[in-house]
Amino acid sequence: MAIKKVGILYHPLVEAALPRAKELEDFLTARGVSVWLCSAWEGEQAKAQMNGTGLILTIGGDGTILRAAQVAFPEGVPITGINLGKLGFMTELSADEAKQKLPALLEGGGWLDERALLEADPGRAKPSTFYALNDVVVTRGGVARVVYVEVSVDGEGLTTYKGDGVIVATATGSTGYSLAAGGPILHPRSQDFLLLPVMPHLSLAYPMVLPATAVVGLRLATTHEAILAIDGHINLPLTSGEVVTIRHSSRVGRFLRSRPEASFYASLEQKLKGRR
Repeated sequence: MAIKKVGILYHPLVEAALPRAKELEDFLTARGVSVWLCSAWEGEQAKAQMNGTGLILTIGGDGTILRAAQVAFPEGVPITGINLGKLGFMTELSADEAKQKLPALLEGGGWLDERALLEADPGRAKPSTFYALNDVVVTRGGVARVVYVEVSVDGEGLTTYKGDGVIVATATGSTGYSLAAGGPILHPRSQDFLLLPVMPHLSLAYPMVLPATAVVGLRLATTHEAILAIDGHINLPLTSGEVVTIRHSSRVGRFLRSRPEASFYASLEQKLKGRR
């Protein structure tokens, strides 16, 4: 089924992103596609234009996709990322090949790459659920002092991490902050997720791979500022005693792809080395 309405979310701090977005807008409009543009940093403005949108194009890098995910995935709308950055684990097209490959995607070509999401609930009086494509992190704030995070899995106590914080990462996020903190790489369509400490001090240092059914509780104990970070751009202050509950979401993240499904393996080493 052909896609008739497309949203373009661009990185507002990358000089080439807005001109490229306008160029694609003209290109798609000339082919009868309804197009709207918005900065990826203006999430509420983007959400207001989502009605009837069949695809979100992002212009930037993986960080732009993480912001676009908050707009697209709750509506079940797929994303196709156009890479202007250096790494682009989640992006699909280079800027040079976008015009060549987009028409086929809009006419029903390509395939849907479905990714697991996490739900994080800080457990406050007003219920709020946050969706993470990459990771949920409980970490220290501006003061360079360790925090204590009591971890439970499925209601059973696991350990108390003493360090800079704790990461709970999806398979998609396993090549991000989690990898830098010493975690393993999972296949991006795996339903498992990761639990690992950040710079642990005299406490368990190994990462754990958890099944999709696991429910993780992170209870903070600190006398200093701490933060709950969702995908690196939603940051909420936490106080001692608060418990963040994290579980596999019933929702999924969808990417519309044109490359072969096995291309993850072929491109992994090049991307880890920072090459396209």
